[in-house]
Amino acid sequence: MPAVLLPGAYTDAVAAAGAVPVLLPPLEGVAGAVARLDGLLLAGGGDLGPGLYGAEAQEHTAGVQAARDGAESALLAAALERGIPVLGVCRGMQLLNVARGGTLVQHLPDRVGHDGHRRRTGVFDDHPVTVAEGTRTARVLGRTRLDAPSYHHQAVDALGEGVVATAWAADGTVEALEYADTADVLGVQWHPEMGRDPSLFDWLVERAAARCGRLAADPST
Repeated sequence: MPAVLLPGAYTDAVAAAGAVPVLLPPLEGVAGAVARLDGLLLAGGGDLGPGLYGAEAQEHTAGVQAARDGAESALLAAALERGIPVLGVCRGMQLLNVARGGTLVQHLPDRVGHDGHRRRTGVFDDHPVTVAEGTRTARVLGRTRLDAPSYHHQAVDALGEGVVATAWAADGTVEALEYADTADVLGVQWHPEMGRDPSLFDWLVERAAARCGRLAADPST
């Protein structure tokens, strides 16, 4: 039976940060819900359709859901238009790049020569990540080195317009990014919901609360 599923670790992390998570199904017109949201979390999942970045599917590309691709692309566009903070995780970070004209590596082991980003089926193994000093990502995390729980076989390749890479794995894989033209967009390739550091979810909720405060003070903004 077809199902629309989201791991509970995401909703737990958002709730622990002080917000109420709202799950949105990949339906046509769902982007209209953004008007009633304070933040947007783009979660991990199957591969993005290569057509989104002008490519053909390769041998290992799997789990593509066109309905989800379309719904999340529309949600992201609506969130950016309204100035709603956005956090992209794994697939979500990749969408942040593709939405700005960037591309993806469809099967990372073919590029880097190892399976270190997805070592075991269903297991989020840690690997070291280095964050660029002075970036928004570093300020949010409060550090420039971490062991990040990882589970992916695709990755950011060419950066989109205004997309800035801010963290990398030892093999050069982009592990985090931000948008140069807004302080309200962050993406990470790892899975913070599977780790012990809540800082990224805290950031999302804090930015959402700050936006609510600005709207309350001046509804015309």
